[in-house]
Amino acid sequence: MKAQKNQNQDRRWHLLDADGAVLGRLSTQVAGALRGKIYPGFRPNLDQGDFVVVINCGKVRLTGNKEEQKRYYHHTGYLGNLKETSLAELRAKKPEEIIRRAVWGMLPKNKLRDIFMKRLKVYAGATHPHTNAKFKN
Repeated sequence: MKAQKNQNQDRRWHLLDADGAVLGRLSTQVAGALRGKIYPGFRPNLDQGDFVVVINCGKVRLTGNKEEQKRYYHHTGYLGNLKETSLAELRAKKPEEIIRRAVWGMLPKNKLRDIFMKRLKVYAGATHPHTNAKFKN
């Protein structure tokens, strides 16, 4: 089933720089823009959000001791195969995955979440291929 969307809507593009930004605060801004909560006519059952491009995600900042203590888990499906990755390991291998997982957890747990996540573009460096997009910022 496809999600309903506003028929007379043209989606905007938002460019956010994660250099020095706190992960949670940045993720709430991204999740709000993906859902369309920044608009006065927001309705939670409709797909009204925009595209979001996040650059420099490897330089995102975390407060407290999360750099050493935060763990990410996933299960392979086999018995006893719960895999654990620390934030430092994830930052070294796939820094864009840190922001992607934080935003994923902030979006509603329904059919719209996959649709919203397709409009999120995350890049580890300062360059991105979306140069022709009309950015709002």
